[in-house]
Amino acid sequence: MTTPQEKAAAARKAAEDAARVAAEAMAAAEAAEQEAAAAGGTPASGEPRVSGAAAEIAEGYAFSGPAVELGTVMVDGVADPGARVRIPLRMMNRHGLVAGATGTGKTKTLQGIAEHLSRAGVPVVMADVKGDLSGLSEPGADNEKIRARGAETGATDWAPSTFPTEFVSLGTGGIGVPIRATITSFGPILLSKVLGLNDTQESTLGLIFHWADQRGLALLDLKDLRAVITHLTSPDGKEDLKGIGGVSSQTAGVILRALVNLEAEGGDTFFGEPELDPADLLRTAGGLGVITLFELGQQAARPALFSTFLMWVLADLFQTLPEVGDVEQPKLVFIFDEAHLLFTEASKAFLQQVEQTVKLIRSKGVGVFFCTQLPTDIPNPVLSQLGARVQHALRAFTPDDQKALSKTVRTYPKSSVYDLEEALTSLGTGEAIVTVLSETGAPTPVAWTKIAPPRSLMDTIGDDAIRAKALSSALHGRYGQSVDRESAYEMLLASVAAAEPEPDSAPAPERSESQQKEDSAAERMMANPAVKSFLRSAASAAGREISRSLFGTRRR
Repeated sequence: MTTPQEKAAAARKAAEDAARVAAEAMAAAEAAEQEAAAAGGTPASGEPRVSGAAAEIAEGYAFSGPAVELGTVMVDGVADPGARVRIPLRMMNRHGLVAGATGTGKTKTLQGIAEHLSRAGVPVVMADVKGDLSGLSEPGADNEKIRARGAETGATDWAPSTFPTEFVSLGTGGIGVPIRATITSFGPILLSKVLGLNDTQESTLGLIFHWADQRGLALLDLKDLRAVITHLTSPDGKEDLKGIGGVSSQTAGVILRALVNLEAEGGDTFFGEPELDPADLLRTAGGLGVITLFELGQQAARPALFSTFLMWVLADLFQTLPEVGDVEQPKLVFIFDEAHLLFTEASKAFLQQVEQTVKLIRSKGVGVFFCTQLPTDIPNPVLSQLGARVQHALRAFTPDDQKALSKTVRTYPKSSVYDLEEALTSLGTGEAIVTVLSETGAPTPVAWTKIAPPRSLMDTIGDDAIRAKALSSALHGRYGQSVDRESAYEMLLASVAAAEPEPDSAPAPERSESQQKEDSAAERMMANPAVKSFLRSAASAAGREISRSLFGTRRR
């Protein structure tokens, strides 16, 4: 029989054992918390705690420097607000790709990236093909749904915001500030892409540019180039045509017809002066980077002209910006929407120049992001230069789609958390598979990411509002009115007029037959428009030739 003293001793021992177990459990919990904090998984007070696979992935995105915030890690369909997915700002000039099927959220991802760059003081140039990005200039809609997504994606400080935005149009037929380029500056390779010329015709156009450059014939707009080709295919210009590499008149005629078609479709509103100054794309306002939105204007029928023009801007930036090497943040980020238009039916020379531009412009502090539906839309040499990958959902409805999906999976690092082939077809709207370059240049772990909502308006502001903002822009005073100064068209026209014989007021004295032959030969030579234009250029500009760089663009 147990005495009362023995019962008390047993109870006391049980209580001590329980206290010891509780203390051990508390110590184990504290140790786990400290381990999670060391791994970057403990969020600020009041936020959900990061744990497991999400914490492991988020560790790869825990950069020490400033970064562009994309969203948060998702595992098993659940977003972890403390597991941030980011792109180091200093790696934004290592370029990137945003891809995915229509309606998967690519545009809103681009909008969010542009906002973060602007807040960091980095200017952005974007192609607004569909007009969906004009909302960057207005504050976003504030409601519970948006704030809930902000909290879920780590944007706990979400608030409606506006960003300094410039609206520009390709040519004079749009609603934005008209932007132009001269034919001379645009160069033969880019123009060949616009005209849809084959390799032989592209080579011929390059020789025609060379001939005009040598003779100081300024090619400012389409009528200038048309006048030069018309001269070269005329009886007076046949010798000049033979003298620039045996160019056939048939090939020159094909180019001339392509120019006429481009002009008939409104292409003449784009080529001319005043030409865009790249410095106008590198501005800040109130510490925020200015976002320049290019819209098609009347060039919707020729989307290739739109994408090719953006490539000209990039090549122009390459020529004007100094070498800066690796910088803490880029000087400019350039975003190509509908990037497949840039590469469709492109010549070998064009593709080589794009690859070279993307490789070299990083050292000028410029980042380039391509946006398209399929990663396979981008040629492999260019795709290999893109350090950040933001892949929205892919559709695999056809055998070609399935091949594209398999190729896309092979471009990502291996993941022990996700089945990438299944994940890429299961992503919801506003979700993406992400991998970027860390601050050390190593690829980060693959992260199924819930993209944070933009702070600006996720809708268009309408044509009237865009037109009003463009008219009030300082750029409108600089580019609003076209300028048509003397160029190749006027010079050739003047030489033809000067070559016409004047009526004799009195009969000339008779000359010997040999004198008449000498005079007629000299007159024919001097009446030749090519000779007259050469003498004019030699007298006024010492016959200097324009030097050319990437894509045959004029070297500034």
